[in-house]
Order: sequence, then structure tokens, then C-alpha cells
Amino acid sequence: MAKRIVVDPITRIEGHLRIEAEVRDGRIVDAYSSGTMVRGIEKILKGRDPRDAWAFTERVCGVCTTVHALASVRSVENALDIVVPPNAELIRNLMFTTQYMHDHVVHFYHLHALDWVDVVSALKADPAETSRIAMSISHWPRSSTGYFSDLRKRLTRFVESGQLGIFRNGYWGHKAYKLPPEVNLLGVAHYLEALEWQKDIVKIHTILGGKNPHPNYLVGGVPCPININEENALNNERLSMIKRLLEQAKTFVDQVYIPDLLAVASFYKDWGAIGGGLKNYMAYGDLPVSGIRDTSGFKFPRGIIMGRNLNEVLEVDGTDADQIQEFIAHSWYEYEEGDKTGKHPWDGETNFNFTGPRPPYEQLNVEGKYSWLKTPRWKGNPMEVGPLARMLVGYASGRDEFKEVIGYALSQLDVPVEALFSTLGRTAARGLETKLISGWALEFYDQLINNIRNGDTRTFNNEKWEPKMWPSEAKGVGLSEAPRGALAHWIRIKDGLIENYQMVVPSTWNASPRDPKGQRSAYEEALLGTPVADTEKPLEILRTIHSFDPCIACAVHLYDEKGTYVHQIQVF
Repeated sequence: MAKRIVVDPITRIEGHLRIEAEVRDGRIVDAYSSGTMVRGIEKILKGRDPRDAWAFTERVCGVCTTVHALASVRSVENALDIVVPPNAELIRNLMFTTQYMHDHVVHFYHLHALDWVDVVSALKADPAETSRIAMSISHWPRSSTGYFSDLRKRLTRFVESGQLGIFRNGYWGHKAYKLPPEVNLLGVAHYLEALEWQKDIVKIHTILGGKNPHPNYLVGGVPCPININEENALNNERLSMIKRLLEQAKTFVDQVYIPDLLAVASFYKDWGAIGGGLKNYMAYGDLPVSGIRDTSGFKFPRGIIMGRNLNEVLEVDGTDADQIQEFIAHSWYEYEEGDKTGKHPWDGETNFNFTGPRPPYEQLNVEGKYSWLKTPRWKGNPMEVGPLARMLVGYASGRDEFKEVIGYALSQLDVPVEALFSTLGRTAARGLETKLISGWALEFYDQLINNIRNGDTRTFNNEKWEPKMWPSEAKGVGLSEAPRGALAHWIRIKDGLIENYQMVVPSTWNASPRDPKGQRSAYEEALLGTPVADTEKPLEILRTIHSFDPCIACAVHLYDEKGTYVHQIQVF
């Protein structure tokens, strides 16, 4: 008999996510993903000036802020046929790559690492052995025996006081943890260092966008003028600071993140065969090098992979109503045409009129509606989006950079390419693309400097700024790649105002409920077959779900199949 367990909400993510899983003989045989928080930004935007949409959509999330603003301004620029200057594109790329480096490092250390690193085990570590391991995998300077000895003493004081602070309420001692104490101590050390590092990298957003986490954007360009001698513009001093921060970020990625990722992965190779889930992957692509209209020049290529066939990359078109549709058969919404209808986002509806059961409940009504997320499909097929999809599309597209970093990781871990299709592969892909991005960011910086030296300081195109210059009706789409995957905003403009606005975000693709055909989306499919050693401490569920880096926030309640309260985690 299968046992139903409930994890609600999933912690160490953004937003509110509930997972229910059927466990039989120690493995998950069915799973259900429920977004338990309603958004509604689309309704707020109706009737507003499209040039202001970015400021609203950016605040849908406190993590993915800059990419929502980017997708929004692109949707308006696409609708009104506005071309931004090359410098604006480069500055947007710098904002993009900065967020990726910050987001991925924070995810690995502060949201996902504790699924693999047993913090309390680090108390048993030999600091000299931790130092030896650290120096064997990296040239990072903070690797002395004394450094790790001091850290172990700090951690010991936490435990002895009964206050583990940020490490409180974990599944410490769980049988699924495999790292030796010395590697656990290394992970804890870099967890704390990453907390310090992440405060610096976001300064780039403050320089280029005025603030963080919600930097400023502008339809037609970027809101930062370039004048190397002006105190209140992007000047020599600020440009030099950006370069220094980018170089520091690349060093941290190369000498801390990637070595740690490979070290931890080497103890969990069995997870290279767990959590694969769907076999279809989609990436909209991003980071233009010759303008947003030349998709062939994107650093992240655009494309679709079906059935894990890495020999063919299919095209994806966000404007094609037959390609991308959203369904609500199992979502707490209603369409005028009925629940079995799929709608392209330009014609999308956000109606909260459904009157069926909603929280609180003991278990989801999985035969009916059970999530606030709609269910997007590409030509009727569920797709996984995110770092793994981007890396696979780049690899299958024959890009040498992608093939090089993927080949390096596979050889270091001595695993086949099939290991990419897994929880471990998803986690590794995030780190590998961070390595690529840290190099690309410096390329974009150098291109910006060269443009300035050649006398080009333009950052804004005001040719179609006024509504009187616009057609009476227009529609556009802004495609991007958020750290968590394919992101798009669709807009309809009528008489200078927003008539309809729809966002399909990465976690909508990955975390959505079943479609009218009963097909699972990425989270639900990836959980199938996942081992669960202890149903009261479902660490393995967290591993697979966290590998997607959900962005949908803090206590965990766990129930048995009868809905009986079993356990509560307040801050982990």
C-alpha cells in the first residue's frame, strides 16, 4: 500500500510550494506539485502604461527581479518595434550575468547544499585533513589548517549552546548523507564565505540599475547615461569597480563553487540516475551579441530537445499560438471556453472565479483542481526548463564552450553523458553555466569599454517613446532566460494602454499540475522513482525539488497518509 506524505511548504525556495508524494516500498510512485500562492499581476497591469509594466512585473519576485524587468521591456519593444542601442544591450547583459552568478552561487550554498552537506557531522572533522582536501582541489587562499580549526570551534559553540542558528532544524544524521566530516566542514566554510561574497556582486546592479534587488529598467534602453568624467553617470570609477567585482566573481566561481560542486558530486554519483523526469527540454536563449533580433548570436542558444535526442535541436517560436499554450484543467482558474481549452498567452485569461475546494485541506484533490499554477505546454508536450535545458541545448547545438565544460565535468566525475539527465545533472548544469557566464560577463564588459573608447556612449533610443507615435493596437513578446529557465512576457497594447498581459515563468513550466491529458510536468515526473529512506524526514524529496531551484516560503509540515501531523521544521 502506498503512503501519502505531504511537505508543505517546501523550504529554502522562493514562494509557496506544496508537494504530495505516494511512497511504496521506499520509492515515490506518484507525486503532485501545488503552487499555493496566487499571483494576479496580470490583472493589476490592465489599463496601465506599458512603459511602466517592468516596475510591476519585476516585483513579482524578490529573487528573479532583473530578468522580469528585462522580459517586460522587451515585450513592449517587440510590440512597438523599438531597437535599443548596442551599449544598452551590453549593460542589460551585464545585469543578466551578474544576477546569474549571484543567484546560482546562493542557490548552491544556501538553498541546495544542505541537502548534501551534513553540518553537524563537520564537528568530527580533522581540520588538517580538510585543509589538505581544500588545497588539492583549488588554489583558494582560505584553506589553512588554522582557518578550518577556528571554524570548527565556532560551529561547536553553536551546537553546545543549543542554537545552531541558520543551521537549525536540519535532517542532520540522516542516512542519506554520504560526505565525510572533512568535506562537510569544507562545505560549511564556503557556505559562510558565500554569504559575504554575495553582498559584493550585487553592487553591479546598484551601479547600473540604481539599486538591488529591484534595479531600474527603461523601455528603449537603460537608465544609466555614460560619461566617464561625470560624477552622476557611468564614469571611469564605476566602470573600474564593475570590472573588479566581475573578476572577483570569476575567481570565486572558479576556485570555490566549481571545485566544491565536483567534490560533493563525486560522493553522490548514484544521483546521476535519479530524478531525470521529463525527456523534453526547452530554452528561449539569451545574451545577444549582435542585437536581440539575431538569435543565432545568442550566447545561450534557443531551441527544443525532444526525447533526449542530442542530435537535433528544434525551433521554438513564442508568437506561434499552436506552439505555446496554457491549460487549467487542474488549476484554480476558469476559462470562458472551458477547462480543456489551451490558450496562447496573448489570449490568456486570469480568472479567479473557481469556487471549488481550496486550502486548508488534508490532502490535495488531485482528481480536480489543485494548484494556482497554470500548465503550459509546447505543442502539447510538457517541457523542462532551466540550467540543464540551457546546457543541453547548447551542447546539442554544437557550441564548443558548452561541450568543453560538460566534457570536463563528465571526465572529472567519470560518468557518462546520460548522468546529465538527473537530479545531480541538473545541479551540475547550474554550476557549469555559471563558469561560462563568469567569462562572458568580462567579454561584455570589454565590448562596452571598446564602444566608449570609440566614442559611442548611447544608452537610450527615444524615437518611439511617446504613445502618439504608436499604432492603435500592438502586441509583443519578451523572451528571456531567468536563472530558473525559460521566461516570457506577452503584452497586448490598445490606445496606448495595456489591454492584456500574461507571464509564463520557469516554475510555471516545471512546477505546474497535470494537463488535460494527464501528463505530469517536470517536478511531478522527476520525483517518480526517487528513494525515500525515512518518510518523516523526506530529504530525498528536497534534493530533487531543490535541483530545479523553485521560485514560486518557511515552515515545513509533514503529514502521514491519513493527514495526521507528524513533524514540523520551522526555519530549515
